[in-house]
Amino acid sequence: MTKAPQAVETNNQEDTATAMAFQVVALLAVDPFGLGGVVLRGPADPLRDDWLEALRKIMPQGAPWRRVPMGIADNRLLGGLDLTASLSSGRPIAQRGLLSESDGGVVILPMAERVEGQTIARIAAVLDQGAVNVAREGVAFAEATRFAVIALDEGASEEEQVAEALADRLAFHVSLPQQSAKRMKSVMPHRDDIQAARQLVAHVRVPPDLPQAFCAAALALGILSLRAPIFALRCARAAAALAGRKEVTAEDAALAAQLVLAPRARQMPEAPAEEQPPAPEQQQQENTRADQSQSQDQPSLEDLVLAAAQANLPPGLLAGLGVAARQMARQAAQSGKSGMMRRSAQRGRPIGARPAAWRAGLRLALVETLRVAAPWQEYRRREKPHHAALVHIRREDVRIRRYRQNSETTTIFLVDASGSAALHRLAEAKGAVELLLSDCYVRRDRVAVIAFRGRGAEVLLEPTHSLVRAKRSLAALPGGGGTPLSAGIAAGFAMAEASRKRGQTPVIVALTDGRANVARDGMGGRATAEAEALDVARLFKVSGISSLLIDTAPRPQPFSRDLASAMGARYVPLPFADAARMSAAVRDAARMPVVGP
Repeated sequence: MTKAPQAVETNNQEDTATAMAFQVVALLAVDPFGLGGVVLRGPADPLRDDWLEALRKIMPQGAPWRRVPMGIADNRLLGGLDLTASLSSGRPIAQRGLLSESDGGVVILPMAERVEGQTIARIAAVLDQGAVNVAREGVAFAEATRFAVIALDEGASEEEQVAEALADRLAFHVSLPQQSAKRMKSVMPHRDDIQAARQLVAHVRVPPDLPQAFCAAALALGILSLRAPIFALRCARAAAALAGRKEVTAEDAALAAQLVLAPRARQMPEAPAEEQPPAPEQQQQENTRADQSQSQDQPSLEDLVLAAAQANLPPGLLAGLGVAARQMARQAAQSGKSGMMRRSAQRGRPIGARPAAWRAGLRLALVETLRVAAPWQEYRRREKPHHAALVHIRREDVRIRRYRQNSETTTIFLVDASGSAALHRLAEAKGAVELLLSDCYVRRDRVAVIAFRGRGAEVLLEPTHSLVRAKRSLAALPGGGGTPLSAGIAAGFAMAEASRKRGQTPVIVALTDGRANVARDGMGGRATAEAEALDVARLFKVSGISSLLIDTAPRPQPFSRDLASAMGARYVPLPFADAARMSAAVRDAARMPVVGP
């Protein structure tokens, strides 16, 4: 009979977390494929190395141990055409991928919080099917493979999380203490003991009420995925097998609740509602039934499981896990520090290849081109037996490399400094822009300020990273005169186009009361001024430039809404807002995903 891994007895919270992390090692080794794996959150430090080494030592001798590099191609991950063998033989020959090579072992996913979504989808599909299915590049095959995934989450903030599609398929979510925690020497079971538990786990009996208890506890903790109670049940069986028992006990169920359900909790369990005292006759009947029962004063298995999970909730875990908080985190990630993701033909992160005619300025994907041509070599050699080329490449075989890069964002503020705007709320608009400038500085955006009043528009600040210069130019902005709205919009469009030519992503934020009364030639006339403003605004929509129009008039103006529609901009009427509320509205709009042309 073996024992679960024991760690140094201590009251220190960090040491307790470390001890539980090493318990996960032994349980995962007992049933690695049924439990899926672990999301291991923590920095790359000696404690994490100890955890991984402990798992390696108790896995079966010779079990594969593979690392998935960042940006791995599908043909290496899943398998595909063996280019060298296919070119040599003239016929398609398949080769195994990394996931097939990992059958019976462990797949390590470094920096899992930054792994591309398509790679996550491929791994999740193989975990679900227990097999790799490939049908492309002239080869088709299916190969069974089962493995455990260790997703190393090195995110520095709560906004950086492992994709839910993968995290939901891994039983354990473990957060290792920081480097300051002392390294503990845990006593792990021997590899032979783990093997004995592996043979026993399939024969471990489960109490009939345990599945319902796990489901009820998951529901009380706000866990919506059905995989969580299934993983908890597998964890309880693994714990029983590790201890040499053929039936799951309450202790095993409590351990599973602590290790599987507690880290997934999304809410605190509701306190039981106070019940009205029963009538005397009803009380007498309940007392009679209680006397006949032999299970008085014993908590139900459901209560025991829920209490164990609740007792293991880390302090502050639930503070940021509400639906609203997670939504804001995703939005912040979309509008993050690095700008909009856009495709490029020359530089950035490779994202595959596409068929196209090669021309100057494009990069040839040589390997992908050869992969397409390889299956046809024998036929083409027969077709042209006297052709001297070793490899026959045709126009339809050519593949061009594709890239994706982060483009820097340039936020251009168009500020209405006319007499009507100054009369209404120019001071509030300045305050809002100053707050927004601070946000842009945090995101490392370039910022520019264009003011329009009198007879035209003036560029107060060219695109810059300097927050001090931006605030200084805004503070010196006077108010008064007419509203040359078309001139302001035209100046903003010209600057946006110039930024786009430099490889940046322009975003326009216009603050105006919509009272256009000066045409582009400097002459007055509201009808002409409004018509010209609408004509210039349509350029933004045609060019696909992201824009936001804030109506600062005391009452929302119909023309401002028409102007926003012509620009393809989001319209935000703020008749009663102060500077802080203006800033919050613009931040929310800026977090919306922007699609470039």
